[in-house]
Amino acid sequence: MVELINVEQTVRERYTRGAREPEPSLCCAVEYDPAYLQAIPREIIERDYGCGDPTRHVVPGESVLDLGSGAGKLCFIAAQVAGPSGRVVGVDINAEMLALARRYAPEVAARLGYANVEFRRGKIEDLLTNYDAVDAYLREHPVGGAEALAELDSFIERQRREAPLVADSSIDVVISNCVLNLVRDSSKRRVLDEIYRVLRRGGRAVISDIVSDEPVPGKLKADPELWSGCVSGALEQGEFLKAFEEAGFYGVEITRRDEKPWKMVEGIEFRSITVRAYKGKEGPCLDCNQAVVYRGPWRRVEDDDGHFLIRGLPMAVCEKTFRIYTGEPYASDIVPVAPRVEVPLASATAFDCSRDKIRRPRETKGPDYYATTATNGGCCGPRGSCG
Repeated sequence: MVELINVEQTVRERYTRGAREPEPSLCCAVEYDPAYLQAIPREIIERDYGCGDPTRHVVPGESVLDLGSGAGKLCFIAAQVAGPSGRVVGVDINAEMLALARRYAPEVAARLGYANVEFRRGKIEDLLTNYDAVDAYLREHPVGGAEALAELDSFIERQRREAPLVADSSIDVVISNCVLNLVRDSSKRRVLDEIYRVLRRGGRAVISDIVSDEPVPGKLKADPELWSGCVSGALEQGEFLKAFEEAGFYGVEITRRDEKPWKMVEGIEFRSITVRAYKGKEGPCLDCNQAVVYRGPWRRVEDDDGHFLIRGLPMAVCEKTFRIYTGEPYASDIVPVAPRVEVPLASATAFDCSRDKIRRPRETKGPDYYATTATNGGCCGPRGSCG
């Protein structure tokens, strides 16, 4: 799609104004735990522009990355949830918002009794380039011609390789609050790819954002006020979820969806949702004679890789899928069926994940297993009940 406005300039100008003076129209009404707000200065709270609270999904001790961290409110909340054993990194490209967050960081740390937050300057669709490092280089090496420009390019390439803004597989949970809709359409996939890159295996993204119930037409995308106001850049809800699937995430789920639209423009509803998605499908598929039973209530369900689980039946899965299904977010719906004798990964054969099949009981019990239990006891009580 052709960009109809200069998205980056439009957003930068609007949020620079928002850093100087509060702009209530930029945000939805969000309720945060007041206990966490006590440690955060009023000026930061007044300049919070979001539509949800992904910090509710942070766990103590985790490494947290907040994309589009703005004045730092979510980072300061996440810092308290993660605790002194955790760490929080906020990334934003807006210099004035970043300056505001950095100015108050020591004050928040003093109130908490520990410092576990840092703010870095960069674009959320490019978590390799450190813009503070680039600015420092330019102060010492002003670009005055083509040769100097080539040297700058070499410096940036080296910095991205040797000291990336956020390293590969270094983060437990990535959060963002009403930010993805501010990125130009052609860069939204790059944001999700970068989130995937920096997450550890088993890590998750928790994204609060604005979505629409219909595709946003071009004439609305051409309106700079609507774009910078978190409207025109919104993805249709189905496309929003599909984008996570296409980026390689699994277990994609809506953890919150506002019933009432935040705004309506020309009959299109714009509302806040929070989506959680996990990383960790990579790796070979090995057969360790494992199976899973889907509890229900649906008769049949399909996962993100197109595998079907039939209610009540032991479905054969590879070792990798077994681990995924027995963790979040699937565990409460799954009964794991492990083999009676563990199959070491070193001796496991390849598993064909291209088709679904029921695991025969003798595969998990073993063909030579002929145990018999006594008939004069068991689970039934004196009234004949086993429930």
